[in-house]
Amino acid sequence: MDWTVRELRVFVTAAELGSFTDAAGQLHVSQASVSRTIVSLERSVGDRLVRRVPRGCELTAAGHQLLPQARRVLAEAERFTEFLRTRHGQLRLGYAWAALGRHTAPLQRQWARDHEEIELELVRHNSPTSGLAEGLCDVAIVRRPLDEHRFESVIVGLERRLVAFAADDSQWGRRRQVSMAEIADRTVVIDPRAGATSEELWRDAAHSPRFIQSSDVDNWLDKIAAGRGVGTTAAATADHHPRPGVIYRPVKDGPRIPVH
Repeated sequence: MDWTVRELRVFVTAAELGSFTDAAGQLHVSQASVSRTIVSLERSVGDRLVRRVPRGCELTAAGHQLLPQARRVLAEAERFTEFLRTRHGQLRLGYAWAALGRHTAPLQRQWARDHEEIELELVRHNSPTSGLAEGLCDVAIVRRPLDEHRFESVIVGLERRLVAFAADDSQWGRRRQVSMAEIADRTVVIDPRAGATSEELWRDAAHSPRFIQSSDVDNWLDKIAAGRGVGTTAAATADHHPRPGVIYRPVKDGPRIPVH
């Protein structure tokens, strides 16, 4: 079956106008071209789709069945065409948990002023490369080590590490800061795919925390708010994801997080 988008467009136009002549005028082709194109589509489909009548044309039963599907295909084709037209006018910035925290909105505003011809779109995707490896973005904010053979990167900052815990936490509810050793005594919620916390943080410590896994930042916050564990994260998370029932505090001896 070898049909083309052009054939579908001619068929839909003729069906909607009810006339080969009117379809030819709207498409800026000859009436003979409209007729040949529809015959070609009918050969591919294996059914008669349109019949001529004294005042124009009308759809057969097969034509009525095909018409809504053809419209959907044409709509998708239009969306693809629009994507091709605008893709150089858009820069997609991926992130997994938090973009640039409190700097995110100022960046967007500054970008809009300095680059009117290129739209900056934020794309959230929970993967180690924030959607870069998946082709979902053009550049990405990443807080995990990258494969230097696949990606070029530059460190734009070193971010303070925070601890997140439930607001009614009986141990830390009144604390202003917490140490890594104290965190090691608790259950720690981690996102092994895209989070900035792993067992490696306690590799040289006297003992390590118990770990439970989350699937993304929202699930991570849900578990912490429910008191199932605590978590460590970059300062940007607190700006990007404030959550009722969750408190963020500095980790006084927590290693800084490189932001690539």
